[in-house]
Amino acid sequence: MRKPIIAGNWKMNHNLQEALELAKKLKASIGNIEHVKVIIAPPAIYLYPLSLEFKDSTIELAAQNLHWEEKGAFTGEISGNMIKEVGGTYVIIGHSERRQYFGETDNIVNKKTIRALISGLSPIVCVGESLEEREKGETFKRIKTQISEGLKGLAKDEISKIIIAYEPVWAIGTGKTATPNQAEEVHKYIRNLIQDIFSYNIAISIPILYGGSVKPDNIDTLMAQNDIDGALVGGASLKADSFIKIVNFKK
Repeated sequence: MRKPIIAGNWKMNHNLQEALELAKKLKASIGNIEHVKVIIAPPAIYLYPLSLEFKDSTIELAAQNLHWEEKGAFTGEISGNMIKEVGGTYVIIGHSERRQYFGETDNIVNKKTIRALISGLSPIVCVGESLEEREKGETFKRIKTQISEGLKGLAKDEISKIIIAYEPVWAIGTGKTATPNQAEEVHKYIRNLIQDIFSYNIAISIPILYGGSVKPDNIDTLMAQNDIDGALVGGASLKADSFIKIVNFKK
């Protein structure tokens, strides 16, 4: 049985005081739940203070990005070891905004995924199609390329440490959401693809999250689908009330 995962991606939002206030509210309300894994991905400079705030709770931290090298002359970048040292245990890789605005390719996603695993972090690898690709009927083709190239070269014991997040690009920050059936169709395809590339046991155990305008009013129907194991939440994770409602979804 795959444990549900709700991850909140704060992106480039909140000042330090706001981040700490939100963290306090989350810890007080959902800081000790066991039936759902809760992950928060704040801006990287807040990882350490939030690791102190979430101490003695079940809430875990993720970075929103990392570099594929261990160290070096890469101004402005952070390494997997740095993330782990300040309390991060997960890292988001290949988010559509990274692909769109910073030119991240499937090859870069692959290198970052490998580095995350070497650093002892669990990657949350994002995949998803654009509106144009969906309208052309190329959703599965795009997903297959992202999965096969992004996870290329990984051993079976490594892929078992990965979380996949399906985020249709056309539904991110737009207020649009894939219907539960649309989301389930792609999640099922991803699970079958993992089975073909790796194994049945890995496919049935790997968590696949949905991301794309997840809100309190649609989380229940999304989580009712067989192959949707949780959510990568954007805007709704920036306020305690909405994120807590999402974590307390009814299935």
